[in-house]
Amino acid sequence: MIPVKGYSGQQVAVLGLGRSGLATAVALQAGGAEPLLWDDSPEARLKAEADGFTLTDLTRHGALDGVAALITSPGIPHLYPAPHPVIARAFAAGVPVDNDIGLFFQSAASSEWAEMETPPKVVAVTGSNGKSTTTALIHHILEVAGRPTQMAGNIGKGVLSIDPPLDGEVVVLELSSYQTELARALTPDVAVFTNLSPDHLDRHGGMGGYFAAKARLFTQGGPDRAVIGVDEAEGWFLAGQMAQGPMDDRVIRISSGQKLEGFGWSVFVRKGFLAEWRKGRQVASVDLREVKGLPGAHNHQNACAAYAACRSLGLAPKLIEGALHSFAGLPHRSQLVGEKGGVRFVNDSKATNVDSAAKALQAFPKIRWIAGGLGKDGGIAGLKPHLGSVVKAYLIGHSARDFALQLGDTPHEICETMERAVARAAAEAVAGDVVLLAPAAASFDQYPNFEKRGEDFTAQVRALIG
Repeated sequence: MIPVKGYSGQQVAVLGLGRSGLATAVALQAGGAEPLLWDDSPEARLKAEADGFTLTDLTRHGALDGVAALITSPGIPHLYPAPHPVIARAFAAGVPVDNDIGLFFQSAASSEWAEMETPPKVVAVTGSNGKSTTTALIHHILEVAGRPTQMAGNIGKGVLSIDPPLDGEVVVLELSSYQTELARALTPDVAVFTNLSPDHLDRHGGMGGYFAAKARLFTQGGPDRAVIGVDEAEGWFLAGQMAQGPMDDRVIRISSGQKLEGFGWSVFVRKGFLAEWRKGRQVASVDLREVKGLPGAHNHQNACAAYAACRSLGLAPKLIEGALHSFAGLPHRSQLVGEKGGVRFVNDSKATNVDSAAKALQAFPKIRWIAGGLGKDGGIAGLKPHLGSVVKAYLIGHSARDFALQLGDTPHEICETMERAVARAAAEAVAGDVVLLAPAAASFDQYPNFEKRGEDFTAQVRALIG
């Protein structure tokens, strides 16, 4: 645990008692503060009381009198579409509002760090897509390199629940826009921006607010090194804002598809080969085509980001290359479940929208595609340009028939259930095919979440291939 500094002997309000809220309460107590806890959900309040916490109704008048700060959970709106009443009251009373990420950066460093041979470092990853894979990949490479490392944030533990970092340790954080937008302290040693596509726009008041929330990771404290994906205009803008000029190697520009040779430091992929360029010359190259845990252009972008972050920490190219090959991928994100008779089975249940499904469909040449679920506005019409690699679609769930109407000449079969879809796809697949679950739809018609859907796919595949 990271004890929170700066509030000893003071009352600190905590709004939201999920994983991060309860971890924050424990960390505040460890730092000598008195947490005042509240959640709008009666179930969450009961759980907190069962864990031994005393509740304080922060919604009543005067509840914030004398409070040093209000710490809020990421899922609670503080500005758009409207601030939570308790947060609005805190703003009106001049009470600072923060979150657990801000407390982490405020509290992580200790006096012992000055005595360490290699003080710990923090790598923080944000972006629209690929955050989890990039974070896990950096963590994996560090583990293979023998560097002590912990992973936290949106993946792994809550940030205040990790152990105090050791000599030479690297803490790798995945941070969402909800987390970066409000944190009062954001001071990673290495900050990574993967990409940007529309998401959470109601929460951020539009695309500009969404990008601004991500950009705070770079502009709020100024990392020693910035790894920035420039496959969108916002990435080029952010890199330009951070760098003193094109040869400023404190900024590492990354891309999946663009040649980036005219910069102080860049990492890019073209035709499956990752290239590292420094000051006008190529210094390393990695063939990503046979890295099974990272298929497709979107994963090649993740590989660029992780490679650049690890190079900035001093790891050698050959070591990173070896670690890329041993990376198994994250569950439900282009996860190779198994292979039999030359047929691969890939679980991308996280592909819940057209954008993410499009990336999955571009990752393989011959696909037997399992899709469907609770379709979103527009269905799969936006996937029409990406259906050329689909040998046949096997449709499941509530939107199966709607999806069938949008497939045009693409062969398809309405299977309704995962069990039948996997069985039919496996029976018809030949060597070289990939049976791909990339639903392009939410899971809630048949499963409580995308994880359970992916687990069902995995179970059906393993039962078939043994």
